Amino acid sequence: MRTRDLGIAIGRGRPGPLNTITDVSGVRVGHATIVEGEGPLVVGKGPIRTGVTVVVPPDPDGTHAPVFAGCHRLNGNGELTGLEWVRESGMLTGPVAITNTHSVGVVRDALVAVSVEHAGARDAWSLPVVGETYDGVLNDINGFHVRAEHLRTALDTASDGAVAEGNVGGGTGMICHEFKGGIGTASRLLPPESGGYTVGVLVQANYGKREWLRVDGVPVGAEIGIGEVPSPWRAIRDRSGPTASPGSGSIIVVLATDAPLLPHQCERVAQRAGMGIARAGGTGGHTSGDLFIAFATGNRLPPDDDILGMPDFEARVTGDRVIDALFDAAIEATEEAIVNALVAAETMTGRDGITAHALPHDRLLEVMARYGRGPRAT
Repeated sequence: MRTRDLGIAIGRGRPGPLNTITDVSGVRVGHATIVEGEGPLVVGKGPIRTGVTVVVPPDPDGTHAPVFAGCHRLNGNGELTGLEWVRESGMLTGPVAITNTHSVGVVRDALVAVSVEHAGARDAWSLPVVGETYDGVLNDINGFHVRAEHLRTALDTASDGAVAEGNVGGGTGMICHEFKGGIGTASRLLPPESGGYTVGVLVQANYGKREWLRVDGVPVGAEIGIGEVPSPWRAIRDRSGPTASPGSGSIIVVLATDAPLLPHQCERVAQRAGMGIARAGGTGGHTSGDLFIAFATGNRLPPDDDILGMPDFEARVTGDRVIDALFDAAIEATEEAIVNALVAAETMTGRDGITAHALPHDRLLEVMARYGRGPRAT
């Protein structure tokens, strides 16, 4: 189930055919999901509610040539490895992986190993991009259950078709606005006069206070309070003390476009993800790691050993009118991806019987209708 399946259309832009990040030609997404065990937490045994998600840039000629990229930090209480080299070089040299906070290292190392294998006889060098959000409310996060084979499963199953959302991959144990959260995705198509380009977004949504949640401007979180749908953060605070603050958590946003952007323009597009989060009710709070990366496929770089043979290689440049349209698309697609994560997610009970409840679709529709924003043509 997705937001538009309920008849709710976020914003005014036109989504792509799948309304996913894979609407950007050649982009692939894969997940590995780990759900095991019930009952009290036993560190190292479970319950386990976690996984890995990968976003793989296009590689049409099999050369693993980099794409132009840029990144942005709204709040830095989190991790997205490799960003210093993205900032320095303006390039993304491989997949973006997302997992839980304490599994970043193993996923990063697994990506390095994959890079070494692809290099064959050539010298391999890799600074992978791996992001995280905290799933310890539901998951045995200190049990280190994500392993290298899970990263490989996500890569091996990555496809350019429909993208599973909600309780999958890295989003398996995540919480958003004190409802069950997780993976969400959306896209926007620019009109022909702005180039007809596509912008796709994928989020791992694990942030936000209930009362701040907005859906297309409607204060849904305030209307469906914790007295009606309990918050998992309140439950774990009773066990862990005041450090477990409702609304704690993070969000990773991956943006892709087929527009011919240069690195500094990718950075500007990445920055606009923060405005989409704000429209959904995110505040970039102190305990939140809100980290974004955007890559563009419209200017394809040649492999290093081909550069001398391509003296006429020249990047195309996107002008101001088009970049404004890309900003609008990034904002709307980010907002809708977050709501898609909420709508797709299903109620999940994890460690110690703590339950993250799904956003109830019937109540969502009631609230939207009361504010004059009910189902409309999508």
